[in-house]
Amino acid sequence: MNSVLFTGGRIVDPANNLDAVGDLLVLDGKIAAVGSQAAGKASPKTPRVKAKGRVVCPGLIDMHVHLREPGQTAKETIATGTAAAARGGFTSVVCMPNTVPAIDNASTVTHVREIALRNGQVNVFVTGAITQGLAGAELAPVGSLKQAGVVAITDDGHCVQNGEMMRRAAEYARMFDLPLLDHCQDAGLVTDGVMHEGYWSTLLGLRGWPSVGEEVIVARNILLAELTGSPIHCQHISAAKSVALLREARKRGAPVSGETCPHYFTLTDAAVAGSEAFWKSDGKAFADRFMGQGKKPVWPNYDTHFKMNPPIRSAADREAVTEGLADGTLEVIASDHAPHCNFEKEVEFDYAPFGIIGLETELGMALTQLYQTQRMGLKELIATLTSNPARILRLAKGTLSVGADADVTVIDPGREWTYERSQSASKSVNSPFFGWPMKGKAVATWVAGKLVWEEN
Repeated sequence: MNSVLFTGGRIVDPANNLDAVGDLLVLDGKIAAVGSQAAGKASPKTPRVKAKGRVVCPGLIDMHVHLREPGQTAKETIATGTAAAARGGFTSVVCMPNTVPAIDNASTVTHVREIALRNGQVNVFVTGAITQGLAGAELAPVGSLKQAGVVAITDDGHCVQNGEMMRRAAEYARMFDLPLLDHCQDAGLVTDGVMHEGYWSTLLGLRGWPSVGEEVIVARNILLAELTGSPIHCQHISAAKSVALLREARKRGAPVSGETCPHYFTLTDAAVAGSEAFWKSDGKAFADRFMGQGKKPVWPNYDTHFKMNPPIRSAADREAVTEGLADGTLEVIASDHAPHCNFEKEVEFDYAPFGIIGLETELGMALTQLYQTQRMGLKELIATLTSNPARILRLAKGTLSVGADADVTVIDPGREWTYERSQSASKSVNSPFFGWPMKGKAVATWVAGKLVWEEN
């Protein structure tokens, strides 16, 4: 039961600094052996998977996902969201608390965990709210949330605006040994902005969302982390100065970390102005890398699939985010998978909700933009999706160590493919990447030694 021998694959395990061709043995849902001894320990009846030419790595972890259940199941359910995760190579996802009702009490935590155990195709870890109702006015019961099984606290989708409240949240998080995750957004600076404040927002007549709205909160969180000694993780970083602030803080030992998403190291605000503007402003070389031979992407002006929170920013910001990943300042890549119904997105840009789906394209975009362009090595890239989120969240995941849960992802780094709507397992289709060719793809996903998805 739940046993398999992977043979001849390139085993990449950043947690153990391993990158070598070899075998991997799984017995009864646990990692039993890695390397030359694996085949010898397998019985003749153990199923074999030929992995030559493919990468065998720890199951991928996405630490920033919206599964929408309970309360918003027209957009996504735990069943459909985890099916999309499996297709993307993810064996573990961390769901955010901005459900209806919010996950701000022990009973809701228990409810979500029970649904996940019953309907989830992959491991689902639950976060709890920092404040009751995500309103920023009164702390949620952090102790009972921890007892109920949350792995972190966050008001994601809502940034705690009151500095005193955030300080107390950091102190409670440290008291209960919980990571504190923050959506960095100063509401007074962002106001009612809908896209990055700059040339394109002015040209398109859309309300601007300045980078400083993120940077101010990143700076605040750094200072609070240093004051309280509680680690603070800054979610979906998009701005160049945010990266610079985190880089300097980490150099002096501040207990802070940061993540970004594929859309921030791939797109720019010119995409909102349409395919022609994006192609011209980003240069033919960049477009060729994704579209091939000068072929332009196809999307209209004011396409709401490019409306996300925080917004996609300038080419300079995109380069800074990419550099932040390359030098280790940003330790995590996450999708911020945010499903929405078609009718919600098919309105004027001002009125559409923020967010896109991303579980199925996250790995492909990262391999295409970062690995295939030699901005990051494969082991370093895989670390942002395995060992780094596991370390930040203190999860016993993200490793192929003997005795660990046999969560395994098999990747074909040379697999060329195009993301199509018909391939998606998500209940929603609000992605800007349909029709985009990519190079590199997860081809099989195993959870506790059980195959949960395989490409054909």
